[in-house]
Amino acid sequence: MEKGNKKIGIFMFFLLMVLTISLKTYFAYYVDLSLGVKGLVQNLILLMNPYSLVALILSVFLLFKGRKAFWFMFIGGFLITFVLYANVVYFRFFSDFITFSTLNQVSNVDSMGGALSASFQWYDFVYFLDTFVYLFILTFKQKWLDKQVFHKKFVPVVMGTAIALFFLNLAFAEADRPELLTRTFDHKYLVKYLGPYNFTVYDGVKTIENNQQKALASEDDLTEVLNYSKQKNTEPNPVYYGKAKGKNVIKIHLESFQTFLINKKVNGEEVTPFLNKLSSGQDDFRYYPNFYHQTGQGKTSDAEFTMDNSLYGLPQGSAFSLKGDNTFQSLPAILHQQQDYTTNVMHGDYKTFWNRDQVYRHFGIDKFYDATYYDMSPENLENLGLKDKEFFKESAEYLDKEKEPFYSHLVTLTNHYPFTLSEEDATIEKSDTGNNTVDGYIQTARYLDESVEAFINDLKARGLYEDSVIVLYGDHYGISENHNKAMSELLGEPITPAKFNDLNKTGFWIKAPGVEPKVDETYAGQIDVMPTLLHLLGIDTSNYLMLGTDMLSKDHQEVVPFRNGDFVTKDYKYVNGKVYNNKDNEPMTTPPSNLEEVKQQVQTDLEVSDKILNGDLFRFYKNPDFDKVDPAKYKYEAGSKAEK
Repeated sequence: MEKGNKKIGIFMFFLLMVLTISLKTYFAYYVDLSLGVKGLVQNLILLMNPYSLVALILSVFLLFKGRKAFWFMFIGGFLITFVLYANVVYFRFFSDFITFSTLNQVSNVDSMGGALSASFQWYDFVYFLDTFVYLFILTFKQKWLDKQVFHKKFVPVVMGTAIALFFLNLAFAEADRPELLTRTFDHKYLVKYLGPYNFTVYDGVKTIENNQQKALASEDDLTEVLNYSKQKNTEPNPVYYGKAKGKNVIKIHLESFQTFLINKKVNGEEVTPFLNKLSSGQDDFRYYPNFYHQTGQGKTSDAEFTMDNSLYGLPQGSAFSLKGDNTFQSLPAILHQQQDYTTNVMHGDYKTFWNRDQVYRHFGIDKFYDATYYDMSPENLENLGLKDKEFFKESAEYLDKEKEPFYSHLVTLTNHYPFTLSEEDATIEKSDTGNNTVDGYIQTARYLDESVEAFINDLKARGLYEDSVIVLYGDHYGISENHNKAMSELLGEPITPAKFNDLNKTGFWIKAPGVEPKVDETYAGQIDVMPTLLHLLGIDTSNYLMLGTDMLSKDHQEVVPFRNGDFVTKDYKYVNGKVYNNKDNEPMTTPPSNLEEVKQQVQTDLEVSDKILNGDLFRFYKNPDFDKVDPAKYKYEAGSKAEK
């Protein structure tokens, strides 16, 4: 290299870094990130979007001299690579991208270490291959480097070119997806059109804007959302209103459960025989097969939040990331104030996970039975925490001692990614797709099914079954679209966008006095559960701010919005900007007459929910039927089984 005097100058080093970072970004797009790219225009946008911000950031280091210029540029490139790789690993697990709000949940990493480690792949060295090469050159081959200073007068030209490239990228993106930055809630759209690096900047700006909303919010904002909420308020069905008054409420959270499992056979065996029985309409339960999860990045915590508040999670991060800063009018507090319920949550993980010990205080939950109340011996643990069978066995003992009527929310764990189970606990053979996630899911789902059956039988033996409203629901999907190939093999059909939307059905089962068992085809979501339960318990909801509608009401709105702006109605589904018929999942050639009206309703629903949370609007609400919860009254002591 010295003989020909062809050394690597700082500008050449800059170009090489921009190129190699962009190349591994393309590698991520086509190998790890499912962005739904279609057509020539979207592929051209994908080729264009990494360059602008990478070039703009690295061009700053062209201003430095000598070795500093090379080293600073190397460090800048490494940090950009780290952002890319962190998003890749996060996407494999959550099918979403890291936001500043999710960084507030960094404490969860310890509890989810096993699940995250399963997201690493053997080929991940590709993401750091250029990093090692550059580090080798900078450390051992400095003679290859030309330390001549880059002319500073050209740096603004490089920066200007990068900025111009961004606006060209944005123009193409807006042409293909109008109002991209103002109307979409879907992070995948933003990454597809703008790239992961511009998305990170966009998210930072949105986070600052959202933080400002609380400071600028006023009672006028509350008036606006109250008026909207009252328009959505449904009259209770007199056939069911108050039929369950005074009964215990036992809510069973089925981790990662999807309803494709119902009546599904693998190797000739039913995967979930007990839940199949509950879903038949011939047992004590009413089953809603067209019930969807509506979670965002918060997944499990979003499901908890929506079920207990009839609001949506946040577009970035989890609503539980608000910690103890917001005012709420949650289901447990309403039950306590209106009908003197005692309230508790039971979970075989530690109380700080998802900030539950902070958030539950604002929900007015009296007691939190976390891992310190359970026998956490190694033989009782699997994956993220306590095995479901042991969890339910010990929880039933605690329930037996609760003052009635009580509200109890039980959160399961075993059926969680990466779906591992010991041989002695597995009672069904894995499927044979060759995909560890999908095949393991079959075994953990069976284990969950057996756990629920044992718990229901225990409730009957203790005399708690008849005196309780019992609810079961799946919190979110377990199998992300990253496993569509294996799912297609398991289900025997291609996983189209419309079909994947169907896989967001997580099921809802309810046993309550006066609610006759049957299979109810009503379309509903987690947002609708709170008003349904309140009416069953005989509580007037006219003064409560909720965005869901009573599933038993004749006025129930069969529109199910999703956090990314898609939605489902009883006749059609709107997915990624396209409309499909529910009967056959085929694209509709003629748009439904009410499509634009429903799109606007969904958009408004999500925006109103965001205003409530980001502005903490409940702090302004003087509800005649509700006294604001004082979180200082609630403190969750460790259980007697805590490690000393």
